[in-house]
Amino acid sequence: MRPHVSEEQVSRRGIPEATVARLPVYLRALTALAEHDTATVSSEELAAAAGVNSAKLRKDLSHLGSYGVRGVGYDVDYLIYQISRELGLTQDWPVAIVGIGNLGHALAGYAGFATRGFNVVALFDTDPHVVGEVVSGLPVRSLDDLESLVVDQPISIGVVATPAGPAQEVCDRLVAAGVRSVLNFAPCVLSVPDDVDVRKVDLSTELQILAFHEQRKSLSRRGSDELDDMLEAAAGGDA
Repeated sequence: MRPHVSEEQVSRRGIPEATVARLPVYLRALTALAEHDTATVSSEELAAAAGVNSAKLRKDLSHLGSYGVRGVGYDVDYLIYQISRELGLTQDWPVAIVGIGNLGHALAGYAGFATRGFNVVALFDTDPHVVGEVVSGLPVRSLDDLESLVVDQPISIGVVATPAGPAQEVCDRLVAAGVRSVLNFAPCVLSVPDDVDVRKVDLSTELQILAFHEQRKSLSRRGSDELDDMLEAAAGGDA
């Protein structure tokens, strides 16, 4: 067992992990273009929509074997297909959510999962007051039912939406039931076997990073104001 570490290279094409992380961003931008009946897009336009520079975008897309046409750009629909295929979005993935608190409720009701091929097929909790509730059309099952359920309903992705305390045990049970991909919302690091992939979503960490940048900007503004005051005082003394 080990704390999960992302692989440097992924998939049969050897696509770098950083590129994989940007592919969903490109896909979202392309989908928005397609919804406005845009047939082709230049690398500069797509890069601007995705918030990256065009050189990085072209390098990323070259890993997919997509180079665009000089003077024309990329075919939007075909590029959507290429990225969707590479991300595994041309098939459906059954998802189970464990921990049906406020976050679990929100995740279970998010319609965007199904439109992208992630079908929430099971909800689990350990609280007897929650077990038996119907959330977004699905009954909340006891976590003790996990092993028997996966016999008839395989689960590709498990979502851990519990507090930190029970998260590792929940993860262990998901892995023991055959789940090989885990999305972790719990504020802790999960240990998994080498053949299990974990992605961590930590909103508090992101807020702390934003707080750091806000503090830096505040200090910068304060320093600028103090410098202005010093210059004004110096100018007044010379008058």
